[in-house]
Amino acid sequence: MVNPGIEQMVNQLRAVASQATGPDSSAQSAAAGHDFSAMLQAAVADVNNTQLDAKQLSEQFAQGDGANLQDVVVSLQKASLSFQAMVQVRNKLVSAYQEVMNMQV
Repeated sequence: MVNPGIEQMVNQLRAVASQATGPDSSAQSAAAGHDFSAMLQAAVADVNNTQLDAKQLSEQFAQGDGANLQDVVVSLQKASLSFQAMVQVRNKLVSAYQEVMNMQV
């Protein structure tokens, strides 16, 4: 049984991996006009949307509106993993900021 949500996530991961390993990926992102703050805001919004979707699906399951238990568990795990990844990114950013602030000029 193939879950369309999982297939979509795998396709997104493949697209990100191909961008990261592509030749001159940093020049491509700069040429496309991507802004770091915009990318960070988009990532936070994506994590928020994932959590909202998981919450909605779990509420549907609790109310008996036809939500599948497997879909609920997968969406909750996806929301949890995306949140944990965002926390790790935040920790790395804070660490980098502190390191830059401690540099002597």
